Amino acid sequence: MSELKLMKGNEALAEAAIRAGADAYFGYPITPQSEVIEYLMTEQPEKRTGMVVLQAESEIAAINMVYGAASTGKKVLTSSSSPGISLKLEGISYIAGAELPAVIVNVVRGGPGLGTIQPSQADYFQSVKGGGHGDYKLYVLAPASVQEMSDFVEDAFNIAFKYRAPVLILSDGLIGQMMEKVNLKEQIPRLTNDEIIEKYGSWAVTGKKNRERNIITSLDLQSEKMEARVHRLMKKYEQMEKEDLRYEKILCDDAEYLIVAYGSSARISQKAIELARKKGIKAGLLRPITLFPYPKQVLFELADQVKGILSVELNAGQMVEDVRLSVEHKVPVEHFGRTGGIIHTPEEVLEALEQKIIKNGNLRYHKTRESSIL
Repeated sequence: MSELKLMKGNEALAEAAIRAGADAYFGYPITPQSEVIEYLMTEQPEKRTGMVVLQAESEIAAINMVYGAASTGKKVLTSSSSPGISLKLEGISYIAGAELPAVIVNVVRGGPGLGTIQPSQADYFQSVKGGGHGDYKLYVLAPASVQEMSDFVEDAFNIAFKYRAPVLILSDGLIGQMMEKVNLKEQIPRLTNDEIIEKYGSWAVTGKKNRERNIITSLDLQSEKMEARVHRLMKKYEQMEKEDLRYEKILCDDAEYLIVAYGSSARISQKAIELARKKGIKAGLLRPITLFPYPKQVLFELADQVKGILSVELNAGQMVEDVRLSVEHKVPVEHFGRTGGIIHTPEEVLEALEQKIIKNGNLRYHKTRESSIL
């Protein structure tokens, strides 16, 4: 049955993995996501559902275990934080190239290098631009609450198996460590081996006799076959954009100024637009829930309505590039971010909107008007 509990984001995600009928988790501890594997070890899901939980000897070992288990049609996931995800990238590219379903969780910390264990959104480029080698993309879900940390696990598995592709849940140290009420879903039974053969036997390595063998690989030495594989991947990504784009619009109907933010930055920005409205500033918020696919068309249309856009991020400026590409120079787009693990406040976001967009927009208008008069 469903259950209401007070949990950390990392714990809620781990519990959701058990309840989603996951077959295995392979991981390695790293702050600020270590509670995922700690919770799983404590809960002993092998006794609850038969789910395997294994601490590998390294992040590289963990992602290759995911590759192997995913090849058999099992529901598998791994989690890490920024430097650990970097180590997994080669394996993630292999999984994408081999067209295997898997769920990867990144609870982002500040960088570059070892950086800080405090929250950050500086892994945006790594997440939505491929990250590893070759032509591939990840379907990327960006939770903004502990509830979504829980809900997105089942969603991620569904997308992964729909497209036979790896899915990334991109969180951060703030969402992972914060505690909120979460409504946990009912337990989904794990599939039996016979059910896996019936559902995924056309591609999975199941040991079934009396049929052509399935070969799981990302290798094609013939150029024409490799090109066909890449084209097949591209068609999947196009289908994702058409069928599985997710976003949230808040107070956008009459907005004159727009904030674009995801994850923890979106939570902060939602309060910022409330403060703006109290000052008579008609501000709205667009929250991308999927970072790939990205709500490009939605932004393009909103750019006809608003006077300027502020991209709010916990980094030095990454998603702002996709915002600018989406609006095609229709309106000014500026970035506001904090780094080093410092979290911006709603008041700082509102001040940035006023200074970078509203005030500068008025200055640009007056300068253009003066030039036209002269």
